[in-house]
Amino acid sequence: MPSLGTSSSKEKSVPKYQGSGAKHQSSVKDTIEGKPLPSNLDAEQGLLAACIMDTSGEVMGRCAEQAISADHFYHLNHQIIFEALLDLNRDNKAADEILLAEKLESRKQLEQVGGQNGLFELTSRIDTTAHATYWLEIVKEKALLRRCIYVAFEIIDGANNLQGEVDDFLSGMEQRVCELGDDQNTRSSIHFREPIQKAMGEIQKMLSKEESDGLLTGYKDLDNLTNGLKSSEMIVIAARPSVGKTSLAMNIVENISFSHKYINNPKNILVFSLEMSASSLAMRLICGKAKVNMNDLRKGFVAKNYAEKLNEISQQFQQAPIWVDDTSGLSINQIRAKARRVKSRNGLSLIVIDYLQLISGDRYSSSRENEISVISRGLKSMAKELEVPVIVLSQLNRDSEKEKRDPRLSDLRESGSIEQDADIVMLLGKERKGEDIRASDVSQTGEESQADDFEPIKLILAKQRNGPTGYVNLAFVRKYTKFESAQYDPRLN
Repeated sequence: MPSLGTSSSKEKSVPKYQGSGAKHQSSVKDTIEGKPLPSNLDAEQGLLAACIMDTSGEVMGRCAEQAISADHFYHLNHQIIFEALLDLNRDNKAADEILLAEKLESRKQLEQVGGQNGLFELTSRIDTTAHATYWLEIVKEKALLRRCIYVAFEIIDGANNLQGEVDDFLSGMEQRVCELGDDQNTRSSIHFREPIQKAMGEIQKMLSKEESDGLLTGYKDLDNLTNGLKSSEMIVIAARPSVGKTSLAMNIVENISFSHKYINNPKNILVFSLEMSASSLAMRLICGKAKVNMNDLRKGFVAKNYAEKLNEISQQFQQAPIWVDDTSGLSINQIRAKARRVKSRNGLSLIVIDYLQLISGDRYSSSRENEISVISRGLKSMAKELEVPVIVLSQLNRDSEKEKRDPRLSDLRESGSIEQDADIVMLLGKERKGEDIRASDVSQTGEESQADDFEPIKLILAKQRNGPTGYVNLAFVRKYTKFESAQYDPRLN
């Protein structure tokens, strides 16, 4: 990188904390606790000069791609110049010294940045724009470090002067820290050869009859339709209350955890249970796998010889790669932060959230539908960021019950963008009259048949972004809160 030189300046002390979006009142260096904030005058000048000299607009395009704003620049004059460059870029005008000076003059800011001579001096500091990408990364890095310092002092000041609830304070601070990481997730465009090569790898697996890398749910008919749950997918399971959406999700968790397919490659699963306690989920899973009626167990009507079986099953679950968080009222940012931590420490293959409408939204949102839309987009963003499938449970409204029909996408409660963001939407509905499942169709898993004690449930695959829609029949064994496959032939729409 060519040498740009630095201009001499005095240091000015500022208050201990300054908000991350604050504008500096001069081009001098500010300090916190006697230490100058991270900045690089050379890189800022070099990037601005490259933006002005590059008539192709490529450098400004890179800045836009990396979401560079005026706040990324530390010095006030540089913020003013870059804001003017952004205005010219929005107007599709080339950013040379003359047009830039005219724009600054119209905003009555030209003299503040040193006039036309100041702009000519700026561009004369570099000979080529070849180092623009390098300067851009430095500017972005220094801005992020300053934001880290601002947030750190915000936490200190907030803790020292806390007047509200500690939980609200922690939630807000966790969100601020998460936002720091979000800025680093901006990804540049890539040549199409990379996704093509990845797609060909999948195609080769299919041609060689290798199994897909999608997580198999353990329900063969469902897996035949979806070919497994893929990373970065948002999968919505929706139903009316007491139809069994929590049971189905936890049965999928159990099937994956104990699958022989994954015995040598365990799949770590994180469950956010916003409705039920972790101990209630655990009891449901133990009794279901042991085929013990939970109501009979509570009443003391279960034979003592089941005690050994229950203990054996509980030991298996203790070794299972399942993590549970039953904190109530989590926000989407808290869920993302917790999921990030679990993945960094243990690795992660699947996230289950029970259920979407219990996630806390922005208290300042104008409507609950807007809140749900923001939450839905956040869940999809989390799936892409962590590169794992995310199963989200959701409520349906009463329309399907009133009209005595199968549920459909429009029945999603406060749907907003749920059906738009989701890659897969599965709707649970009770079988309508005339569609009864024969007892002989119910799969027998274990020592006894469930054919004499099941409730027919239709699992409707109402949306699949990368595959067919249709439905499969399931049998809900209510006394064990367990779903069994009722057929091994999915019905396509």
